Amino acid sequence: MDFINAIILGLVQGLTEFLPVSSSAHIRIVGEFLGTGGDPGARFTAITQIGTELAVVLYFWRDITRIIGRWARSLAGKVPRTDPDARMGWLIILGSLPIIVLGLLFQDQIETVLRSLWITATMLIVFGILLGVADYVGAKKRRLKDITVGHGVIYGFAQALALIPGVSRSGGTITAGLFMGYERKAAARYAFLLAIPAVLGSGFYQVYKSISQPCVAAAANCTPEIFGPVETLVATVIAFVVGLLVIAFFMSYISRRSFLPFVIYRIVLGIVLFVLLGTNVLTA
Repeated sequence: MDFINAIILGLVQGLTEFLPVSSSAHIRIVGEFLGTGGDPGARFTAITQIGTELAVVLYFWRDITRIIGRWARSLAGKVPRTDPDARMGWLIILGSLPIIVLGLLFQDQIETVLRSLWITATMLIVFGILLGVADYVGAKKRRLKDITVGHGVIYGFAQALALIPGVSRSGGTITAGLFMGYERKAAARYAFLLAIPAVLGSGFYQVYKSISQPCVAAAANCTPEIFGPVETLVATVIAFVVGLLVIAFFMSYISRRSFLPFVIYRIVLGIVLFVLLGTNVLTA
C-alpha cells in the first residue's frame, strides 16, 4: 500500500505543483485520506518537488542555458550587465534569497506547526481571493524585460510565502506579478524560473538530511518518514512526467483565459477542509 500511495501522491504533486492551488496543501490533504498514517511530511514533499522542478528545467531548457550563459559572460565583461538575460540571472539570484533565508530561519516551524490543516485551509481561501483580485485589477501590460530590482525582491518574498502549505509557490508569485501589472504569461514564466534554485536546493538538502540524519522512532523531536527511499523515488519520477505535461497545458491556458477557475477551486477546497476539520472527519 505504501508503494501505491506513493504513486498517488506523485500524481498529485505533478498535477498541482504548477497550478496556483498549492501542491504542498494537496499532498498534505490527500495524505490524510490514503491511510498513510497522516501527513506524508515536509521532507517527502520537498524531495518529490525535485521531480516537478526538473520538468521546469527541461521545459525552459533553452531559456535557462541562455540566461546562465549570458550571466556568466557578463561576469567576465564579455556581455554588458544590462543585457536582458544577464539581468534575469541576477534577478533570479536576488529573488531566491528571501525563501532561502526564511526557510533556514523557520525550518522547524515549516516542518511542524505550519503544516496544520487549519492554516492550510485558511491560506487556500485567503490567497485564492488575493489571486482573483490581482487577476481582476492587474494592468497586465508589463513583460519580463520590465522586471526591476524592486520587483524582483517583491517576487522573492511572494515566493517565500509558499513555505506555508496552502499559499502555492506559483500562486503567490503570480499574484504578486499581477498586482505589479505583469502579463499572466510573464508572471507565470518568471515564477517557474525563480522557483528552480529554491526548490532544487530544498529538495536535495532534504535528500542529504535523509541520508545523514535518518529519523528513527526513538529519536526525540523526530517523526519517522512514512515512505522509504524507493517509494519516494517513484513518486518523484511520476511527478516529473506528469508535471511536464501540466506546464505545457498551464502556459497555453493562461495565454487565453483568466485564473477564475483556480480561485473558485481554492475557496471551495478551503471551505470543505474547514467543514471536515470542524466535524472531526480530519484532524489538523
